[in-house]
Amino acid sequence: MPLNAEKVSNVTLSTPAGRPSTGRSDDVPVFSTLCRYFSLLIKKLRSFVTMRRLLTRVLNRVLLSGPVAPAMRVEAEMHTEGRRRLVVGLGNPGMEGTRHSVGMAVLGALAARLGAADRWRGDGRVSGEVVVSEVERTHVVLLRPRLLMNVNGVSVAKAAGKFGIKPEDIVLVHDELDKPLGKVVIKHGGSARGHNGVRSCVDCLQTDVMLRLRVGIGRPQGKTPVERHVLGRFSSEERKVLESVLEQSVDLLLAQLSPPPSASSSPAGGGRESSKT
Repeated sequence: MPLNAEKVSNVTLSTPAGRPSTGRSDDVPVFSTLCRYFSLLIKKLRSFVTMRRLLTRVLNRVLLSGPVAPAMRVEAEMHTEGRRRLVVGLGNPGMEGTRHSVGMAVLGALAARLGAADRWRGDGRVSGEVVVSEVERTHVVLLRPRLLMNVNGVSVAKAAGKFGIKPEDIVLVHDELDKPLGKVVIKHGGSARGHNGVRSCVDCLQTDVMLRLRVGIGRPQGKTPVERHVLGRFSSEERKVLESVLEQSVDLLLAQLSPPPSASSSPAGGGRESSKT
């Protein structure tokens, strides 16, 4: 009996990795199970995001109710000669004071600079509010969509068709999480970079050549969710900075609208940026 006990005591258990075993034979199966569940969770999250984007795309097409094409008859208030531009402030209706709708605030400041602050009117044909003005021989349509951000592109496409404006002559003004408040950047074409409003415009216009004015709002501090941050209103301190941001944004927009076409256009999808702080 003592000899048998000695033989047993000399037996060493090892794991496949060569490490001493804890004596629990279920270590590897438990780890494999956790990995499998984690992988399934990642796949479900990806499927959810993909499905949401697909549903939004379908909704865009349903609301458009047909292909987008320039109108045969341009609105009476738009002259037949000269270049036409469309400037859009992306956002959510009824939430103009939030970070996500800062594009609408910029459009309000631009209309005021053009002396057209009292000329906003609802236009059911484009699902938005419109002002028609002129900047140094360029006929400009200002648009604030009255649709949710995720389907703003429907309003933009309808306005482009109604006023006979090409995608390359459209300027999208929107918030930018990856830029701090106070930073304003002009971007020439390129991807939506995760912005649902821009993605809707790209989908509805079927191109990404639109000029973008990206207005920084910064990322949330601490554990504040991104959604709560973008849908929240600017703090009193941020509003002081915002006054300067609106002025800078209008300056950049007027600079883009004023030059002749050869000076303001750029290659499609270039993604080139210029900024002002």
